[in-house]
Amino acid sequence: MADGEFDVLVLGAGSGGYACALRAAQLGLSVGLVEKGNLGGTCLHVGCIPTKALLHAAEVADSAREAAQFGVTATLDGIDMAGVNAYKDKVVDRLFKGLTGLIKSRGITVIQGSGTLTGPREVTVDGTAYTGKAVVLASGSYSKSLPGLEVDGEKVLTSEHALRLDRVPASAIVLGGGVIGCEFASVWKSFGSDVTIVEALPRLVAAEDEASSKALERAFRKRKIDFRTATSFKSVKVTDTGVAVTVEGAKDGESVIEAEVLLVAVGRGPSTDGLGYAEQGVAMDRGFVLADERCRTNVEDVYAVGDIVPGLQLAHRGFQQGIFVAEEIAGLDPRPVDESGIPRVTYSHPEIASVGLDEATARERHGDAVTTVTYDLGGNGKSQILQTQGFVKLVGLTDGPVLGVHMVGDRVGELIGEAQLIYNWEAHADDVAPLVHAHPTQNEALGEAHLALAGKPLHAHS
Repeated sequence: MADGEFDVLVLGAGSGGYACALRAAQLGLSVGLVEKGNLGGTCLHVGCIPTKALLHAAEVADSAREAAQFGVTATLDGIDMAGVNAYKDKVVDRLFKGLTGLIKSRGITVIQGSGTLTGPREVTVDGTAYTGKAVVLASGSYSKSLPGLEVDGEKVLTSEHALRLDRVPASAIVLGGGVIGCEFASVWKSFGSDVTIVEALPRLVAAEDEASSKALERAFRKRKIDFRTATSFKSVKVTDTGVAVTVEGAKDGESVIEAEVLLVAVGRGPSTDGLGYAEQGVAMDRGFVLADERCRTNVEDVYAVGDIVPGLQLAHRGFQQGIFVAEEIAGLDPRPVDESGIPRVTYSHPEIASVGLDEATARERHGDAVTTVTYDLGGNGKSQILQTQGFVKLVGLTDGPVLGVHMVGDRVGELIGEAQLIYNWEAHADDVAPLVHAHPTQNEALGEAHLALAGKPLHAHS
């Protein structure tokens, strides 16, 4: 094959793009991987990994602050943000070097620069054209703002700016009560900030089951994280000391909140502008690339994965879609990714983890055939050792499979692996109830919940 010609040409080296490239190379295909930034994309450098490093540092701070309840004498002398950032950056750097070495070892050609789709199977990078028998669009996403809201990176921040802060803000307003907003609010509160969340929707993490939202709201009230739901942003004024944000609540009317910084966490938009997609006939909707369940666009041999495709903007979704597309191109006829079967985790304190349908959606689809069980973590030994509160809620069909698993509590994100297997394998409660769950683990809570759903509760009330 001539230079610049590949079996698979991938535009973007985030979770979806690099997974596609690695799997395609593993299957013996020649791969060109175009990236203008660092390999690993948003997730590795300014998303999942660094934010979770901050959240772990926040957990350590909370542990020190609360050490006395465990009989440990400790003092929290403060947060050294230079040290926190050095720890965070070291984690990112180690993973980046590992990924770079892996891509090199697979014989993938990395093309550094800004790529534009200039033909059905052609990507031009800084004036040089490259072609692929198949092209995979994986250009990722960016932090969105709102009309009239100017981000300056100093007092009005995106999550990328917040990750680089060299200090703990004394006070912060978080605009947006979704995953990103709640995670940063949780971090800053643990670090000692006064935090107020402003959310336009009626509840925090509104994409989750209503019971999970209410549990997080209760926990945030207990932690003295202020939040105002059903409240819309009107304007922001940058002052000498920070920001003054005007908001309008459904109940309280218009008011002004002042703080040192404003974090804009109103979601992420698809990075597709100016990349030539629409010009080459790729069907688009509000900047998103439209693709079918097999990740095919309307243009032959052009695929799209990850955050640019409507749906959950999660690194592991893009990762799995990338693997799927590589296998699809190689002719392996893989099974499409089930959007409902993608696990979702909010890494706040406490965490929220879920997979499958929430109760409201399940009842819309199945009516009275839906049954639910909620197992309180108060009955779980390991949760009591960790001093965490929460629950495991199951949504299932009477005499049918489990349709959804919803969990709240510290570290419940680590339980989502079994939960997603239960959902994706369409297991019934009777299938899970006989499985042995190690004691004492939080994993037992999943077992107990399924015992209850199967009609034989032990520590739970059915």
